[in-house]
Amino acid sequence: MKKILVARAVFPDVIDRLGRYFDVESNQADHIFTSAELGAKLADKDGAFVAGERIDASILAAAPRLRVVSNMAVGYNNFDIDAFNRAGVLGTNTPDVLNETTADMGWALMMAAARRMSESERWLRTGAWDRWAYDMLTGVDIHGSTLGVIGMGRIGQAVARRAKGFGMRVVYHNRSRVAPEIERELNAEYLDKTALLKTADHIVLVLPYTAQSHHTIGAAELALMKPTATLTNIARGGIIDDAALVVALRERRIAAAGLDVFEGEPKLNPGFLELPSVVLTPHIGSATEGTRRAMANLAADNLIAALGEGPQAGQPPSPINPDVMARWVSA
Repeated sequence: MKKILVARAVFPDVIDRLGRYFDVESNQADHIFTSAELGAKLADKDGAFVAGERIDASILAAAPRLRVVSNMAVGYNNFDIDAFNRAGVLGTNTPDVLNETTADMGWALMMAAARRMSESERWLRTGAWDRWAYDMLTGVDIHGSTLGVIGMGRIGQAVARRAKGFGMRVVYHNRSRVAPEIERELNAEYLDKTALLKTADHIVLVLPYTAQSHHTIGAAELALMKPTATLTNIARGGIIDDAALVVALRERRIAAAGLDVFEGEPKLNPGFLELPSVVLTPHIGSATEGTRRAMANLAADNLIAALGEGPQAGQPPSPINPDVMARWVSA
């Protein structure tokens, strides 16, 4: 029987399901493995189920039997895909099942930032509210404003789709324009990044993290935004230069920000904690039970199929580097 590691705690029924096909070593205690510990755990494994753990060349070198690593996430910047290809290891991810839930979270953060909801709640809890005032905690409108989406993939499109009910103009920037029919469906206008930053009232980041997207929003980009604009990141830490954003918020060069992801998370720039104009959540964009179950089951589907088991044997639903599977046949 093939052996797998489940590197983080996950729903017990998913562990049971994997146990029908494999000898499972699971980490239901949710101990956070060091790189060395993870390499040692994988030394005799054929497959792994991970949830964001960094898998690089050193770990793959310690795991000669490893054939597949299934990531319970849509992003896979935790995988060194070049090293995967050299080692003949398949990586998989969990796209699509979290699109709508993550888009909901983007809107929740954007609206909370625009209407100063976190700041208002903290102020209320101190007992400071003792009267009405015309300028008490005034924010900026969502309805009738311009939404800017940077990264018009599946989640970006889901974010843009919700703008119709708020009577918003939608502008977007992407590595390439989406199909004309998608632009028509979303009533979305393509702009270059500079024009979008100058135009949008509310900017939502929904692009994958790569070396090319590192610090897509830095000091220069923040300087282009309107002083009344908000910035929301539901993508990945590192897409924003967090230090530059702290300065921009402190100096009130933009109105507010909503952040679900951070550079170096779970640590974050301590400057954010001092700012009333930023809404902070701990990377919970996909955190509904239904969505997390769908992600866990898709990750399990990928692992089962890639290791030649179950009804989809040999055909994992969402491979990242599928070409390596052809090498298994000839090996």
